[in-house]
Amino acid sequence: MENKLDLLKLLEYVDPSYLDYQEWVNVGMALKYEGYTAADWDSWSSRDGSRYRPGECFKKWASFEGSGSPVTGATITQMAKDHGWESRSSKDDRELDWNDEIAGDNDYVVIDKNWIEGMEIKEPANWDPVNELTKYLETLFEASENVGYVTSTWQTDDGKYLPTKGNWDRTAGELIQALHESNGDLGAVFGDYNPEAGAWIRFNPLDGKGVKNENVTEFKYALVESDSMDLEKQNAILRELDLPIAALVFSGKKSIHAIVKIDAANYDEYRNRVDYLYDVCKKNGLDIDNQNRNPSRLSRMPGIERNGKKQFIIDTHIGKSNWEEWHEWIEDINDDLPDPENLTDFWNNMPDLAPPLIEGVLRQGHKMLMAGPSKAGKSFALIELSIGIAEGRQWLGWNCTKGKVLYVNLELDRASALHRFKDVYNALGWQPSNLSNIDIWNLRGKSVPMDKLAPKLIRRAAKKDYIAVIIDPIYKVLTGDENSADQMAHFTNQFDKVCTELGSSVIYCHHHSKGSQGGKKSMDRASGSGVFARDPDALIDLVELEITDALLKQEENKSVCSVYQKYLEKYNYDYLDEHVSQDDLLTVSSMTEHVKRAIPSHLEAAEKEVDQVLKKVRVQSAWRIEGTLREYPKFDPVNMWFQYPIHAVDESGSLKDIEPEGDAPPWKNNFTKRKSPKDRKKERKEALENAYEACGIDEKVTVQALAEYMGITERTVRRHIKDHKDFWIDEGEVGRK
Repeated sequence: MENKLDLLKLLEYVDPSYLDYQEWVNVGMALKYEGYTAADWDSWSSRDGSRYRPGECFKKWASFEGSGSPVTGATITQMAKDHGWESRSSKDDRELDWNDEIAGDNDYVVIDKNWIEGMEIKEPANWDPVNELTKYLETLFEASENVGYVTSTWQTDDGKYLPTKGNWDRTAGELIQALHESNGDLGAVFGDYNPEAGAWIRFNPLDGKGVKNENVTEFKYALVESDSMDLEKQNAILRELDLPIAALVFSGKKSIHAIVKIDAANYDEYRNRVDYLYDVCKKNGLDIDNQNRNPSRLSRMPGIERNGKKQFIIDTHIGKSNWEEWHEWIEDINDDLPDPENLTDFWNNMPDLAPPLIEGVLRQGHKMLMAGPSKAGKSFALIELSIGIAEGRQWLGWNCTKGKVLYVNLELDRASALHRFKDVYNALGWQPSNLSNIDIWNLRGKSVPMDKLAPKLIRRAAKKDYIAVIIDPIYKVLTGDENSADQMAHFTNQFDKVCTELGSSVIYCHHHSKGSQGGKKSMDRASGSGVFARDPDALIDLVELEITDALLKQEENKSVCSVYQKYLEKYNYDYLDEHVSQDDLLTVSSMTEHVKRAIPSHLEAAEKEVDQVLKKVRVQSAWRIEGTLREYPKFDPVNMWFQYPIHAVDESGSLKDIEPEGDAPPWKNNFTKRKSPKDRKKERKEALENAYEACGIDEKVTVQALAEYMGITERTVRRHIKDHKDFWIDEGEVGRK
């Protein structure tokens, strides 16, 4: 297996937009046969923007069954060869040929051809053939240099027009002078041409004795041409590559001719530079015509009409000024390393710090890890954060900068993820004023390791201006052993790539290690290697607080009183203001009597709402947020309640003195109060009722769900239900009698 070719690398040479339907299907069959995934086929297919249909690859994939003559990886290998790829072994065993590519270790990829937008080619407003041709000659030649050109043609059996050897006996200066004296008659200067065929000109000077490579006197220019791509895309890629182009000419048909400055000292250097030039162009999406390498090659003559279309100069002197400057730029841009800086250069002019994303916690473009155990509502907290950033509001008491967010959902099915966002908005009571700021990338069942996901994410997000990318959860995309420092360093480096390429913050979610967490520091709780604690710029950790019976009763009373106060404020505010004291506002019995007396017609509605509130209070959990920050001072622990589906900061201070499991003094942990059988039975009954209410969020409650929630076996759950007598079990489903 080690020697098998990476088919995904080979597919980088194959543009799906050039394939017909059957060839596209063959690629999918070959990938499946060789053990790749439908997501690999889908990702490659998405490069064909006009024909790509989301989900089509996954439907087709299921229909690919084995056969006696399967489509194998050899099909993709041959396609890659047809589009310019050559195996290293095929080159190593023979002498280099003119058509070989010289490629080092660098990728030399400057642009992503799949995302580049086409650039329009505009015809000259005032057509002046003499001016077109004069400009071309003045741009490329010295007055004393001989110019080769062809206006006469011959026709093949299939009707194709081909140029003859043409002429080479006049200098650029002589031709320019003749053009000025021609009164616009190009035929009087160059000879009449066939308007169906057009005319040609050579871009390198000749010795006046012929038109072969040995007749070239200076190796100034090379021709870059692609006749199998969209014209506007050719134009855009040529410019994005910043090639040192002397003249850019429209051929009058389906290609652009870029006359690129090579300035080679001799023929050997010319060959090496053209090899390098073509290699860079191919790797950046130009389907180069390899036959144009020769220095004596013909190009299209501007100022000529061909089948009713004009051959004209699109532009001159664009890109880098010369070969050396461009070559150095290409090498440097693939270096990816910054130059060392001297502190004295910046001491009195320090660069601005990145602005905050979460004020006091995280800066824009930085990384944050949220860690916590199951049932902490980490996903809900990240959805709350997405909404907080999108709306420019607070998240758990911290102000958020407003901007666009990409939420990468790796765990939930699409419908559940979308519903959660709506549920959280409703529970927060916020108007969805900026829904356009939230994009959700649903990847359940389609996720790949992070080192493969990162470039796909970067490509899709490149022009979206996301201020934050939230990845939930990361165990779905882990690459390697989470306890291995070097493997996790490689994994977390992918987040750096996303931050650097997109300029956005990356926020990701991970689980706690097993066992009690209360006695640990926040940075030591995340599962796996210590890299998880050291890598992020901000680590937000959630640890559960133990709710006592007294605290639960206090929260119940507070919630009930709050409901009654709300009803009095709404339906009889004067009574509330005159008859209800501050002590009454905190006493359930007093508030009940006030409601009965002041608004008896609303008592039933108030009591129904009280019942609903009590159910929520009894299943809510308490949590403490602690943090380790790189850019900001350490913040005081934040206590909060998780009341499905949102978290709410404990403003009253009820949780301030509550200790997480394992955080109490040793003598307190070791002391256990002896309980009577009656007390234990009561606790089991209440625990079962609370678990049933919590699991009742789903459509039905099962024994398995209760066991997972309570942390006991299904057998024990069945015994508790039998003792309780108010519940029934039917084939694993649980309900109230």
